[in-house]
Amino acid sequence: MVPPLPPIDDIVAAALAEDLGVTPGRIRVAVDDFELLARDVTSAAAVPSTARFTGAVVARESTVVCGLPVAARVFEMLATAVGAPDDVDILPLVAEGAHVSAGTPVLEVEGNARIVLAAERTALDFLMILSGIAAEANRWQTAAGATLRVHDTRKTLPGLRALSKYAVAVGGAHNHRAGLWDMVLVKDNHLARAGSVSAAVAAARAGTPGLRVEIEADTLAQALEAAGAGADVVMLDNFDDAALASAVRELRDTGATCEIEASGGIRFERLSALAATGVDIVSSSAIALAPPVDFGLDETKT
Repeated sequence: MVPPLPPIDDIVAAALAEDLGVTPGRIRVAVDDFELLARDVTSAAAVPSTARFTGAVVARESTVVCGLPVAARVFEMLATAVGAPDDVDILPLVAEGAHVSAGTPVLEVEGNARIVLAAERTALDFLMILSGIAAEANRWQTAAGATLRVHDTRKTLPGLRALSKYAVAVGGAHNHRAGLWDMVLVKDNHLARAGSVSAAVAAARAGTPGLRVEIEADTLAQALEAAGAGADVVMLDNFDDAALASAVRELRDTGATCEIEASGGIRFERLSALAATGVDIVSSSAIALAPPVDFGLDETKT
């Protein structure tokens, strides 16, 4: 199931503004002229203002398609910014989250050629980045199987975290915390100042009632203390596979009901072994930092 799309207009406006060399506010204001399009100096010199473009965005390699609504919004926002909101028509040709092969058209584009060409790179960049993340998330979760949940992390491109996490979910993997505000995650630098694992859990419960509390454990002793103190999640950081399996057994032998997460140095090749250890969650930054997938805009009518 495709998750809800996060708010995107600010992100799209900033991306278009970056490419056109203007402020994002200029993209958010409709002006009934083509002055903004003159910032695309190549198209302004070579393309008549009345020229038309009909074509399709095509996947150059197999992937999980993600970002179709974002790419469409790029064209729509630029058309609106130049006072021509009805001068570009966008039609998705596949569903968000679809698995496609190389050569598959995914988005039909028709409209004023100057608008289409000025928006092209930004629209493709969103599709490339988000589809790359979705495809990698799908690859990891498929390899992990049904009993091991693959989570992303906060290691994302600045400004693109919400969309990155959206892409992870489109690909079938899972989101860790969205930011610093929606979950307590006590790491080594926090523990060094909290006094103890138990004290950190107690302080988190008192200070942030209702939020999940996770403790990063570098040792089995820390993990057992965290579980005993009532942490919701115990993260076993940089444990090898044998140590993970042993820690899971010891935690479960205590009757702990917390979720157990493996993190640190997680590679795709370890997923089947990690699933066998009994951990509930594996988290990795590799998913949201996946390489982009190639897309191109091909003209179909000249």
